[in-house]
Amino acid sequence: MTGGMVFELLGGLGLFIYGMNIMGTGLQKSAGNRLKRLLEILTTNRILGLVFGTVITAIIQSSSATTVMVVGFVNAGLMNLVQAVGVIMGANIGTTVTAQLVAFKLTDIAPVVVAIGVGLLIFGTRRKYRQLGEILTGFGILFIGMAFMSGSMEPLKDSDLFSNIMTTFGRNRALGVVAGFVVTAIIQSSSASIGLLQAVAANDLIDLNTALPIILGMNIGTCVTALLSSIGTNITARRAAMIHLMIKVVGMLLFIGLTVPISMSVEYLGGDTVRQIANVHTLYNIANTLVLLPFASLLVLVSKKLVPGEEDEEGVLKYLDNRLLETPSIAVLQAVKEIVRMGEAARDTLRYAVDGFIKEDEKLLNHCFQKENMVNTLEKEITQFLVLLSNSSLSAAENDLVTGLFHTVNDIERIGDHAENIAELGQSKIDNGLVFSEIGIRDLTTMADYVHSMVGDAIIALQSGDYALARSVREREDEVDRMEREYRESHIGRLNNYQCVPGSGVVFLDAISNLERIGDHCSNIALSILDRVR
Repeated sequence: MTGGMVFELLGGLGLFIYGMNIMGTGLQKSAGNRLKRLLEILTTNRILGLVFGTVITAIIQSSSATTVMVVGFVNAGLMNLVQAVGVIMGANIGTTVTAQLVAFKLTDIAPVVVAIGVGLLIFGTRRKYRQLGEILTGFGILFIGMAFMSGSMEPLKDSDLFSNIMTTFGRNRALGVVAGFVVTAIIQSSSASIGLLQAVAANDLIDLNTALPIILGMNIGTCVTALLSSIGTNITARRAAMIHLMIKVVGMLLFIGLTVPISMSVEYLGGDTVRQIANVHTLYNIANTLVLLPFASLLVLVSKKLVPGEEDEEGVLKYLDNRLLETPSIAVLQAVKEIVRMGEAARDTLRYAVDGFIKEDEKLLNHCFQKENMVNTLEKEITQFLVLLSNSSLSAAENDLVTGLFHTVNDIERIGDHAENIAELGQSKIDNGLVFSEIGIRDLTTMADYVHSMVGDAIIALQSGDYALARSVREREDEVDRMEREYRESHIGRLNNYQCVPGSGVVFLDAISNLERIGDHCSNIALSILDRVR
């Protein structure tokens, strides 16, 4: 194989993978909301998981990416291992779509498709037209890459060395499996490696019987990506990656001895070798799923034996994992959930602070400080995730939402800070033996309860996108401002009449000032929700 042939092959492979990624990105943007709805209906029903895995892989054009995403879902607590089995098997079916597309041999019209796609990308006035342009551009580039790969293989028709290698693979099925595994492990995409095999077949350099073991090996090679992605995750996520490998290996062992009857059956369906490779790739993954899906629970049990250990304790982030960035639409949904969780922690921080202040309970104040540390940590982790998410492929609406979430995270963190200030004032009250009048305690309690309810409603509105509730929170800020002015004037009057000591007065005024600022941040959160709903 000359240097020119190698460069042409690698260039074609690069175009194939690039086109596949562009097409997948465009499809993913178009189907963003549908992906969210699919995720919401996903339950412990493994059939639904199977459908989800098939659809999402058909959209993003990569079973490796889907499986990496599943590892992220499991690591984020979004699904359990039984659900993961169904999704992984569905991904194995969905990834065969690319090979079926390649078998249509649309290389002649690929340049025209690219021209149309680029035209829509440049001149499209509406988002859906630009998304369609992205899909068409990727689709066309994929076939141009396929043409380059096929062209680079043509001189091999006269190569005795290549012919001998193919004959060896035909005689030694185990060697074919190993070859398929190595190629896919290097390329990191079973769709691309199957496309490469189809390029070989397009020049009549391989028959179906020889290709079958290689296809089985390629199916195992795609597991490498998921296994690598599971490094550093919790034990459940590592078990999900192991289940993916088990499905592929067991499938290979079940079907490796049936290559001849399988080849005969697929050849009976007709079509050239390129189409037959696509068909056998699809039929194998469907058959493997039908055989193994009823044993999903057994696969989970075996994975626990192969990856022993106790379940990891809950980490800082519950709903987020960087692997979710493979599907930005779902990552946005999960980011909102994590921010809601952060908001609930900030609300608890305020409750502990006020109760500890009024009851002079240091245990409650310590709970406040612990919760505030959690809020600060979540703020850092969520912000880092949002930065990565903002640089991924988002629709315009999702991009606006992520921008708003940055501000919301900051507002929630400030709520925690002001709650911590109140807790520190409570500690000062205890240390210095400060005495508050009944009126002062009553006013502080009234205002704190009102602000606490605002925080709770702001978080509920954030979670549900409730326009009416967000508007209510926004309007209630005026009442908090009124309370702060009234209680401040009332307290200054008590100071002038010597009804309380100056030390207590300073602490009281600082406490209601912090409550007023918490009300401001609740109003900011509500405004962000109103902007999003509009």
